[in-house]
Amino acid sequence: MTKTMKGIVSSVAVASLLLFTGCGDNKEETKTAEAKPAAEKFVLKFSHVVSPNTPKGKAADYFEKRLEELSDGRIDVQVYPSSQLYKDNAVLKALKLDSVQMAAPSFSKFGKIVPQLALFDLPFLFKDVDHLHRVQDGEVGQKLKDMVTEKGYVALSFWDNGFKQLSSSTKPLILPEDAEGQKFRIMSSKVLEAQFHAVGANPQMMPFSEVYSGLQQGVIDGQENTNSNIYTKKFHEVQKYLTVTNHGYLGYLVVMSSKFWNSLPADLQEDVKQAMKDATDKEREYAAQLNNEQFNLIKEYAEKTGKLEIINLTDEQKNAWRDAVSKIYPEFYDKNSIGEDLIKGALATE
Repeated sequence: MTKTMKGIVSSVAVASLLLFTGCGDNKEETKTAEAKPAAEKFVLKFSHVVSPNTPKGKAADYFEKRLEELSDGRIDVQVYPSSQLYKDNAVLKALKLDSVQMAAPSFSKFGKIVPQLALFDLPFLFKDVDHLHRVQDGEVGQKLKDMVTEKGYVALSFWDNGFKQLSSSTKPLILPEDAEGQKFRIMSSKVLEAQFHAVGANPQMMPFSEVYSGLQQGVIDGQENTNSNIYTKKFHEVQKYLTVTNHGYLGYLVVMSSKFWNSLPADLQEDVKQAMKDATDKEREYAAQLNNEQFNLIKEYAEKTGKLEIINLTDEQKNAWRDAVSKIYPEFYDKNSIGEDLIKGALATE
């Protein structure tokens, strides 16, 4: 037979076979199809208060893409930056109600829930950022996350803002006694109150949104913040002196609604963990890069305008600050505060 004839015969044979098969009992196939329903999909709303171009904002966007990739689209992550859904002081309640599924509040927002997180407010507790991350990723960090989880949240990871510097309009802050009598803005924190009292200063609690005007109008003399916060809020433009101390840390705890977490099958929970690990690595890179870049911009401003003096402390001067403020640690040994075990555990972390 020619190739054409072979093709015709072959086509007829195939058609006959298909017709015969179609007339047969296909209940088994139907049962199989019914046994495999479409995979359930989930919507995860991630609320945060900062702009998308910050380390936290960038990391949230990265987490969105990474989790959707790992879950093959079974989890639809929706990021809401810049307090579009909730402010930090309202988001923890929203998480409890599962009105939002994920957030990354600053540690101070957990003050009444898990006061032990004030560990990260203690001045000069961490030698450097690597030591900080070893504490967060180690036994001490896990204990803190477990405490948060016991309160009805799922604690996933610690994210960085950065290390804080001191600024003032009154006088250069070179030694601890230079802070005496000055009014410094602080967040709501017993640790930060004690820190400034230890050097004879007057801590003043003030909303972050009011700090610029407070400095400009002389309501407060100085403040402490990360390079990123100082630059983006232009605090350096209303201060005369900036001392590079890296004395304290600002960060966030990424938490999830326990109701949402428990609704996820085990494989998707693993996807969340992996996506969060990857996002945390990225967030730490973003934070380090942004703080370095913006400190350089602050230096450029100081050099061009001559309106800001940047003070780099010698080791001896920095040790004087450390000695002056680290004496507050025992005030927080009580387990209803931070706890001696956590403080000494952080100090002992290699």
